[in-house]
Amino acid sequence: MLELGVIESDIETFLQQGLGIVEQEPNTAPWFAIRFVPSSFGIYDAFPDDSGRQAHLSGQVAEALADNTGTLFAQPTIEPVDVIAEKPPT
Repeated sequence: MLELGVIESDIETFLQQGLGIVEQEPNTAPWFAIRFVPSSFGIYDAFPDDSGRQAHLSGQVAEALADNTGTLFAQPTIEPVDVIAEKPPT
């Protein structure tokens, strides 16, 4: 979860720009930038396999997060999870 360090609109802009980056990642789908409450944001993303996850976590979004940690937000927490059941979109 990303905690607010400056104005919410700056975080929103940062996350919206992230969409352009992940659209270039063939193994990142879906990807969501989300708001929990006015000053708490997050990213939810999914991958077909662990190699897709690792490519994303070492890619441009991860680099942008690192570059903005301490400026736009506190140190983000990344919590990998494994899906054990799903209802895919129709």
